[in-house]
Amino acid sequence: MRVWFSTHLRAYTGGAEAEVTAPTVGALVEELNRRYPGLGFRIVDEQDRIREHIAIFVNTEQARALDVALAPTDSVRIIGALSGGSPSCPAPAAGCSAP
Repeated sequence: MRVWFSTHLRAYTGGAEAEVTAPTVGALVEELNRRYPGLGFRIVDEQDRIREHIAIFVNTEQARALDVALAPTDSVRIIGALSGGSPSCPAPAAGCSAP
């Protein structure tokens, strides 16, 4: 299956996509960590759960657990949430200043 990585994970993978075969999301993460050491820790926490700031989509459905089954024809996207900014200054270019 084809796995696509969001930009912040590409520092580990060296590219935007990889071809991987795995029966579950958990096995997929294990294989990715084998290929790209350290990547697994960025995706799964110490309690073997998908990290809160990571979203894994299998085709168009979000996988919320590592036991989600995968098929060879699936498309997987691993996306990290973006954060930052200031709620008091949503558009610094508009002239407001951050506290």
